[in-house]
Amino acid sequence: MQVSQILAAGLFALKDYIASHVLTCLVPAFLLAGAIVTFVNREAILDLLGAKANKLKSFSLASGASFFLAACSCTVIPVSSGLYYGGAGIGAAFIVLWVAPASNLLALIYTGSILGGAMVLARVVAAVILAFAVGWVMSLAFRQEEGERIAHASLASNGPTTQVIAPVDLGLLGLLVVSLLAPNYLVRSGPYSQKVVVWAIATAAVAAYAGWTKTRAEIRRWLEETWWFVRLIFPLLLVGVYIVGVIGALLPRTWIEQYLGGSGLQASFLATLLGSVSYFATMTEAPFVHTLMKLGMGKGPALALLLTGPGLSLPNWLAIARVFGAKKATVYVLTIVVLGTLVGWSFGNFIF
Repeated sequence: MQVSQILAAGLFALKDYIASHVLTCLVPAFLLAGAIVTFVNREAILDLLGAKANKLKSFSLASGASFFLAACSCTVIPVSSGLYYGGAGIGAAFIVLWVAPASNLLALIYTGSILGGAMVLARVVAAVILAFAVGWVMSLAFRQEEGERIAHASLASNGPTTQVIAPVDLGLLGLLVVSLLAPNYLVRSGPYSQKVVVWAIATAAVAAYAGWTKTRAEIRRWLEETWWFVRLIFPLLLVGVYIVGVIGALLPRTWIEQYLGGSGLQASFLATLLGSVSYFATMTEAPFVHTLMKLGMGKGPALALLLTGPGLSLPNWLAIARVFGAKKATVYVLTIVVLGTLVGWSFGNFIF
């Protein structure tokens, strides 16, 4: 393959990503992240998801809520970072970062229609196991930093609070969530323009509601917070998507077919590694895995790829490093790769 073809593959991936994801996925995700930081009571987030909160309770809440957030590995970063900078503990924030793309309800329904109920059940169980493991690993690895955040938050706190968010602000966040989820939930097939129409209607409702309930100063503060996330995350997402396109052009298909068969530890590791680098929009992982399984891919490696394919990606790595720091990104990615490999191997040998 010529160099020009390889570079063109990166540009094609970038063009496809911008055309298919920015407007209906990233724009509402960034607006939601800015709204979380602006309108959700920081003390309430600390009580429910903060580092001082009961781990079992906060991890369960973060995991359960994430199943209803249909987002890819890149779209979820603004939401997760919004929670983190709003006061959530690192464990809960990274659980949202993992579960929403790896095992959201929309992806599960689609997986069931293609791969069957057994694979869906395995995906749910594995995602929850990994979620709690990731939460504990991140909390323990950065416990000193979390302790400092607790101390700082306690000094900044105005005392106990009972209201997480004002009802009028809850309405705005609800509409933002609808604008994020509706294009994927309501339009599962057909031209992308249909998703744009759904997004435009939902966004118009958001704008009308904000104009009716918010002052100019509040809207300005919300948009400033949103822009902060855009400047921080979006450029690296584009770089990462381009690199993934280049890698996809270089990766031989015969290599995938040869080394992903069976349920050995090596096959699960390679499937996890492939998934952790590649970019999959939500729901696109199921038909890809189905194709590989018809070519001889084992069920264990298939599960590992179903989890890490949508849950991680090279753009995701870069953006996480930018938002949370390189050390946190490294610990998180290595944890997912190790756990994904073990889950694929164990399910492939003892469950399926």
